[in-house]
Amino acid sequence: MNAFDLNHSLREQWEFHWNHQLRARLEGLSDDEYFWSPVPDAWSVRPRGTSTAQIQAGSGDFTIDFAFPEPAPAPFTTIAWRLGHVIVGVLAARNASHFGSPPASYDSWEYAGDAATALEQLETQLDMWLTGVRELGDDGLPVPVGDKEPYPELTMADLVLHIHRELIHHLSEVSLLRDLYAHMHRTS
Repeated sequence: MNAFDLNHSLREQWEFHWNHQLRARLEGLSDDEYFWSPVPDAWSVRPRGTSTAQIQAGSGDFTIDFAFPEPAPAPFTTIAWRLGHVIVGVLAARNASHFGSPPASYDSWEYAGDAATALEQLETQLDMWLTGVRELGDDGLPVPVGDKEPYPELTMADLVLHIHRELIHHLSEVSLLRDLYAHMHRTS
């Protein structure tokens, strides 16, 4: 009988969803879809200096909208914003904190000014994440995350589950926005 491989099961949770549902849903993302806002005043990724948000984070030609404290209700966010959040806040910051990738934060990130670059950034960070999780093996999963996370007593397995939930949640939102965009921009 084979031993249970928890690390494989945790990776498979994300990889199955990515390979059989989400990756194909992101293919062909256009720049119009990437920046499209179905409502006024949505948070987005914008050319530097063009945002009216309280905080415009980023180190390159594009910044991402934020505010502290977050307004209630929270602003609607574009695909560009949601991808920026996933790439930086969900993946790159964790890759840096736990897997030795270069430091990453909302303030230091160079946000993508087009859909293709954002998807490349996403793929890069996903590859780093899965490599890091794989290298934890089963022995690294029960180790507490420590002060690198808001709940230092939780384990790396808890963090992996949380990140995978975040990825599935936000990238499913991106898929829904693509559906809405397609239905609102029909040419026939």
